[in-house]
Amino acid sequence: MSRLVAIRALARHTLDGPIDVVAVDQDLVAVEAPVSLVLHPSAGPMRPLGLLMRTPGHDEDLAAGVLATEGVIRCAADIARIAMEDGPDDDTAPTIRVFLGSEADVQTISDRVGTATSACGLCGRLSMRQLDRAGAAAAQAWQVTGTVIRELSDQLRAAQHAFAQTGGLHAAAVFTPAGTLVHVREDVGRHNAVDKIAGVLLRQDALPAHGLLLAVSGRVAYEIVQKAAMCGLQMIVAVGAPTDLAIDAARATGITLVGFARDGRFNVYTHPGRIAGE
Repeated sequence: MSRLVAIRALARHTLDGPIDVVAVDQDLVAVEAPVSLVLHPSAGPMRPLGLLMRTPGHDEDLAAGVLATEGVIRCAADIARIAMEDGPDDDTAPTIRVFLGSEADVQTISDRVGTATSACGLCGRLSMRQLDRAGAAAAQAWQVTGTVIRELSDQLRAAQHAFAQTGGLHAAAVFTPAGTLVHVREDVGRHNAVDKIAGVLLRQDALPAHGLLLAVSGRVAYEIVQKAAMCGLQMIVAVGAPTDLAIDAARATGITLVGFARDGRFNVYTHPGRIAGE
């Protein structure tokens, strides 16, 4: 069973008046561990993609999501199977082997091979022009009320079980416009959490997900918008702030970008027509 949380020793420092009191204790911390990602095309040699630093759990979703948001695969049929393989010893990372169908575009990811960190995963390098061609969110006639948006951060926090133990994990989730939680994933990397969401949707053949919105527990940079656009998601609601390029990308790809959605307030940066009046 995958471990999301580990126990580590620490020294707690607290002030008791002018005295710094030190106590030896233990704490629950988020697990960060490497996994090797290897592609097996239907024809040709296998293709190692290097290491992903992630929180173990839902690794099959992570692998599928990385490939989906990089444009390598578009539907569940593009994956013949996914196999998890333990390392030969404790010092060797496990391996995720993704066996691809004949329609998977392996060449798309040829310049992305390399070691990744949990901070960025295998960060997308698609330009906004490429996102437009890749089929970013198609306009559909649904809206979300301000009440639903205000409640999303509380719903997301309530679903973050590992975060409640450690305070050290990001979360991503997809909701219906009515505010019903569909899927939630946690990871030490915020990009990984979104990839895990993309992966579970792809593996259920639920992409493009035009009828769902993405909620994230942190800030929104360009890569988060890229991943949402590749999934066909039409709205991103973030607890934190967006970057300027994230706003530009959301505007270019038809995504409604909402930031600072917490404490009963939120800011709408792009395409406000999806926010319903009350």
